[in-house]
Amino acid sequence: MNGSDDTAEQGAARPRRADARRNQETLLDAAAAVFATSGVEAPVRDIAARAGVGTATIYRHFPTRADLIVAVYRHQVEGCAEAGPALLDECPSPYVALSRWIDLFVDFLVTKHGLAAVLQPDNTAFDTLHRYFIDRLLPVCAQLLDAAAESGEIRPELTAYQLMRGIGNLCIGAHNDPRYDARRLVGTLVAGLRDPGRA
Repeated sequence: MNGSDDTAEQGAARPRRADARRNQETLLDAAAAVFATSGVEAPVRDIAARAGVGTATIYRHFPTRADLIVAVYRHQVEGCAEAGPALLDECPSPYVALSRWIDLFVDFLVTKHGLAAVLQPDNTAFDTLHRYFIDRLLPVCAQLLDAAAESGEIRPELTAYQLMRGIGNLCIGAHNDPRYDARRLVGTLVAGLRDPGRA
């Protein structure tokens, strides 16, 4: 086979890989949306219908429900991680970027109906996912906090870990109590970060 044929085959492989990646992202987005409204025990057929695929396609990619839950979790963490730098570029100020990222982070935490129960510390996937969560999101939160502090918009009093831990505590149980507005409480926390001289 000559070099031009090899190049053609490589070019064909790249679009196929890109298509497969997009299709998997579509499936994971659909699963995340169904989990948010119906919990992680939602029927696979509901996820398949939302994604526009057959149930066999989901089982081919994710043989067990745990596989799917872990993949959705990682996908959502990636989305949250990638949003941080993008918001810093798009928003009018670092504080606005921080606030909007925290809204995304809160949504991520409170919409995982039943995820915590599935991923308890005695589950072998828990430690790995928790480390992944920290490794991916802690630097993003730190970048946003540092940018807002350097701009003089907030007081440099909290570390990224303290802020994420505090937000996580405020979100506990929010998914099963419609009277509890985690985002509102977290908004109060974030407002408290403002430098009084800049308020």
